[in-house]
Amino acid sequence: MKKKFLAILMALVMALSLAACTTASGGGDNSSNEDSSGGGDTSAAGDADTSGGSETKDIKDIVVGVSIGTTTEERWNREIEMFRQYAADKGFDLLVQDAGNDTTKQVSQCENLINQGIDVLICQPLDGEAAAPVVSAAHDAGIKVISYDRFIMNADLDYYITFDTYTVGKVQAEMIVEQAPKGNYIWLLGAPEDNNAHIIEEAQTDVLQPLIDSGDIKIVTQQWCKGWSPTEALQHTENALTTASNDVQGVVCSNDGTAGGAIQALAAQGLAGSVPIGGQDADIAACQRILEGTQYGTVYKPLAPLNQAACELAVAIATGADEKNGVDSSLGSWTTYNNNFKDVDAFNVAVEKITKDNLYDIVIKRDAFHTVEEVYANIPQDQWPAE
Repeated sequence: MKKKFLAILMALVMALSLAACTTASGGGDNSSNEDSSGGGDTSAAGDADTSGGSETKDIKDIVVGVSIGTTTEERWNREIEMFRQYAADKGFDLLVQDAGNDTTKQVSQCENLINQGIDVLICQPLDGEAAAPVVSAAHDAGIKVISYDRFIMNADLDYYITFDTYTVGKVQAEMIVEQAPKGNYIWLLGAPEDNNAHIIEEAQTDVLQPLIDSGDIKIVTQQWCKGWSPTEALQHTENALTTASNDVQGVVCSNDGTAGGAIQALAAQGLAGSVPIGGQDADIAACQRILEGTQYGTVYKPLAPLNQAACELAVAIATGADEKNGVDSSLGSWTTYNNNFKDVDAFNVAVEKITKDNLYDIVIKRDAFHTVEEVYANIPQDQWPAE
């Protein structure tokens, strides 16, 4: 009995000692240590930190930054209003900066947006190369970057929202070849600092080069138009017409602005309307020229789905939702583009060829992109389409 009693006593002493050690090491009731530990489930917080998961946020608490490189082209003012309307409808804050066609200013403005604590940055870069540091600065602040319509190059870019740029260039060249399969061509490229212009050049080359090689087409001049400048397009066209003694059968342009400059030069020589020319963007002035017959066609890029896709992706990122699935799949399709640093997840929105035959049905009636009053302003009202 004495041995049994001693064994029980020893077991009791060991149990009391173990309990004392546990209390000294911080075990037991966590509620007593809540103030010093920061409260809550500390193990869950540790798991969140190591996994890199994003914190969920209510949409009304997010701030989205938008940097637009220039508003000199009609479409960018329209898109800024689309961004603002979406933010107003959804109830989140939107900060918009316009760089005024100044690359250095755009980088500075993006850094300012980052310092203001935005949750995500949408950037339409003036210069895809020069905008690369913006991505690094944003990432240092834990902010993701969406490149909008124009590609940020040589950077660890998160996403790219764009139109099918290759198809833009392909359609531009094809519409002129259809109208003038042989002859002398003026070939006006876009802004050399814009990666989209290089993709367009590649697509146009794929269409034109076989005809150049066969001798059906001769290129009188091939020139870049820095900043998509209509003035440069005007000057290049004037020089080409002089070189060719006005013997030109087609003009391939890369957007409606450069087409407008080229048409001005053609008009001065009495050639506007007799030489097919195209563009892209379906600007009001371009649509008016199409109806009047001085511009053959344009490539219509529906801005609404592009803008909506960017907004939906930005909100998904900022709220911590499933990012790519946050974009309505009916707006376009996901693919990847390489920006010389990596393959970037990109969302493509389709484009459409517009001529006089379908301008009203698509641009005005279907999408309400422009109004009848805007597009038909120079046409006698008795020739307007019936609403």
